Amino acid sequence: MTFKQKIHTHYLQLVQDRIDIFKDMITALTEDSKNDAKGSAGDKHETALSMMHLEQEKLNHKLKEVLGQKAILDKIDSSSSAKTIIVGSLVKANGIYLYLSAALPKIAVDGINVIALSPQSPLGSKLMGNQEGFTFEINGSKYIIQSIQ
Repeated sequence: MTFKQKIHTHYLQLVQDRIDIFKDMITALTEDSKNDAKGSAGDKHETALSMMHLEQEKLNHKLKEVLGQKAILDKIDSSSSAKTIIVGSLVKANGIYLYLSAALPKIAVDGINVIALSPQSPLGSKLMGNQEGFTFEINGSKYIIQSIQ
């Protein structure tokens, strides 16, 4: 398994874990609201149900966001490589590894830190379509693309 494939697999697992957590939390809230409905009545009951419903909406929104990230990752062929930077490219610039996919947390694979970023982010949009040797500046810092996988 290549370094890029390890990174891709790690991010897929991270996103799947988040999906599972959100689904479990939504299920637990649904169960709680069913159980609460059986034994209570009045204003406190209505407030509790309303709070549970709001929390469930928040979780559903977060779940939808994470499912979108998974959909992006699912479309990436981690075994392919291109000469120009595209979605799914692993770019090394100034010794920093950047994985163009979706905005996800920084991870460490084989002791090397990797930052996943969206192609729509300021840095991602600067990188898209460029090749090794391309130089650019962001926030006063100059970067050079060292390699693309």
